[in-house]
Amino acid sequence: MLIHELAQYGARESGERTLTAPVRHHTKRAVLDWLAALYPGARMSPGVELVRAHADEVGAGHARLPGFGTTTFPATAAWINGSVSHTVEFDDIFRDGVYHPGCPVISAALAAADTRDCSGLDFMTAIVVGYEISTRLSAAVQPAHYRYFHTTGTVGSIGAAAAVAALYAPGDQSVMQHAIATAATFAAGLQQAFRSDAMTKALHAGHAAAVGIRSGTAAAAGVTGVADILEGETGFAAALGGSLNLSLVTAGLGTDYNITRITQKNHGCCGHTFASIDAALALQQAHGIRADDIASIKIATYQTAINVTGNADPRTAFEGKFSLPYVVAHALRQGSVRLDAFNSERLNDKATRALMKKINVAADDSLTAAFPRHRSARVTIEMNNGKRHEHYAQDRKGDPECPLSDQELNDKYDELVTPVLGSAHAVELKSQVWSLEDWQVRQLSLR
Repeated sequence: MLIHELAQYGARESGERTLTAPVRHHTKRAVLDWLAALYPGARMSPGVELVRAHADEVGAGHARLPGFGTTTFPATAAWINGSVSHTVEFDDIFRDGVYHPGCPVISAALAAADTRDCSGLDFMTAIVVGYEISTRLSAAVQPAHYRYFHTTGTVGSIGAAAAVAALYAPGDQSVMQHAIATAATFAAGLQQAFRSDAMTKALHAGHAAAVGIRSGTAAAAGVTGVADILEGETGFAAALGGSLNLSLVTAGLGTDYNITRITQKNHGCCGHTFASIDAALALQQAHGIRADDIASIKIATYQTAINVTGNADPRTAFEGKFSLPYVVAHALRQGSVRLDAFNSERLNDKATRALMKKINVAADDSLTAAFPRHRSARVTIEMNNGKRHEHYAQDRKGDPECPLSDQELNDKYDELVTPVLGSAHAVELKSQVWSLEDWQVRQLSLR
C-alpha cells in the first residue's frame, strides 16, 4: 500500500537525520523564503483577526507567532502562521503539484519544534520529510485535482502531518503512517475561495498546518488512521482528483529531493501571472518600451492561468493579485510587482487602468497542454509607431530552470522582513537560518 512506502521513507529520514549538504542548503532557502512571506503578512488580515480571535490562548504554550511577539499552543500557532505566510502571495511553489509547501509544512514544523525544544537539524529534517511526501502526492493528483481543490489546503495537510510525526516520533514508521492517514481525511480547500475578496484562501494553508499538528500529535499518542485512505475506492485520490499516478509518488523518494526544485517567487502576486510579467518586463528592457507608447498587448498563456487570474477589473488588493491584466500593466508602468502594487493609489491609477484596456488575454492550447510542468506565456506588444515585439517565457524567474540566487533570496528577505523586525533583528535571524543546524529552534530570534 502506498502509505506504507511513504511512512517507511519518513521514518527512515527522520531517524537517520543524514541530509546531504545540497538538501540542507535548499532547506535553509525554504525557511528563509517562508520567513520573507510570513513577516509582512503579520501586519495585515487575516493574521491580525486570528490573533484577536484566539486571545484567550495568546501567551500560553511555547509555539511562537513571529511578527506578533508572543506564543500560543501548537495547533493554534500552526493555524495562524500558516494563514499569515500565505497572505502576501510571496510563498514558495512546487510547480508540478500546483502547490505551496512552505506555508503548511514549515508552519507546522515550527510549532512542533518550538513545543518540543527540537534542534535545528531535527527541524530541517522534518521539513524535508513534509516537502518530499507532499510534493510527490501533489504532482500525482494533478491536473484534475486543481479544477476544484486548492492543493495547499489538501495535500498540505498531509505534508504538515508528516513533518510533525518526524519531530514527535522520529524513526517510528507506525506514527508516520497514522499521522498521514488521519490528515488525509481532513484535507480541504476549495477553488471558489480564489474568486472572492474574503480571507478564506489564506486560511487554507493555516488549516492544513493545524491539521498536521493535530494528526501528528494524535498519532504519536496512539490514534490510528485508515491504511488505504490515499488510494482506496472512496479515499483521497478518488474523491479529490479521480486518480493517483503512483509512479510520481514513489519515484526517487529518499534519493532525489524535490526540495531542491522549489520555485521562490519573484513577484508579489499569484504565480500563474509570473511568466506574463517576466515576458513583458523582458520586452521592456530589451526594447526600451515606454508604457505610454504601447498600442496593444496580447498575452497567450495556459488555461488555468486565465481561470484563476482573468479578472479584468480588480477593485481590491486581493483581486489585484489575481488579475493578470492588472499585474502586467503595473509591471510595465512601475517596473515591478511588489507589495506596494496593491495599495489603493496603485490599483486606481488612471494610466495603469488605461493600459489594462489595451491587454487581450487568450488561452494557447500548446501552453495549456504543458501545464503544470511549464507555466508559460507569450507576450506580444505592438507600439503606436507600428513596431511589434514578442517574447516567449517558457518558465518563470524563480523556477528551477531560472532560480533566485542566494543573494537574490537574501534581498527578497531583506525587503520584506526588515520593515517589520528592523535591520538588526532581521540580519540576526537571517544569519541564524543560514547556520540552522547549529541552533536549537527556540534559540532562533523569531520576534
